[in-house]
Amino acid sequence: MNSFAQVLDLFLPPRCVSCGKIVTEHNTLCSLCWQVAPFIHAPMCQCCGRPFTEDVPATAICLDCAQRRPPFHQARTVFAYDEFARKMVLSFKHGDRCDLAPILARWMIRAGPDLIANSDLIIPVPLHWLRLFRRRYNQAALLAHEISKQSGLPVQAQALKRVRPTRPQGHLSRLARQQNLKGAFTCSLDLTDKTVLLIDDVLTTGTTVLNCTRELHRAGAKAVNILTIARVFHPHSQ
Repeated sequence: MNSFAQVLDLFLPPRCVSCGKIVTEHNTLCSLCWQVAPFIHAPMCQCCGRPFTEDVPATAICLDCAQRRPPFHQARTVFAYDEFARKMVLSFKHGDRCDLAPILARWMIRAGPDLIANSDLIIPVPLHWLRLFRRRYNQAALLAHEISKQSGLPVQAQALKRVRPTRPQGHLSRLARQQNLKGAFTCSLDLTDKTVLLIDDVLTTGTTVLNCTRELHRAGAKAVNILTIARVFHPHSQ
């Protein structure tokens, strides 16, 4: 560490990116937050990334994917969505914590190294321009550019567009979410024979990424991989 950095750390010591506690290095978690952070680890579904509670072969898929394979090729996430993940996502998404983008991107790359290696380009889930104007930035695009910077994978941030405004998805049913997003996305890029890495912040019911995936396939993509910060893991369908 150079002398300037030492002086800077003296007056502005590095802090945990989650709770703000002083730590020994920048862009990390304190020991307590590391213990409670719901990082997803193997074993997991080879397709959607749902964690298994017992050891299974690396090629195993979960019950939902076995019953109905999703249109995307693979999906991976950093966190299971709990209170810790919620705080991180909301701070980044609505709390102007754009400084979290580099560390979140680094964790996303670690969560999906095979997806990075096997994709040709990165495309973020878009915001409609009205919502982008109010929020001032698209959190998925920030993550996409940071992942591109750290991995070397090219990003096409304007390829996918949200062509009509939609209601917030948070409190809508699965069917209402689908109706809300019908015809909302369009892709302006020829993706023939390309494998796309689609970036979003949270995968809840999957309606948004599934609609984006279908539009990317219409544009010629041969496969779409999904990478998110967090995912809500619902009980298996019956």
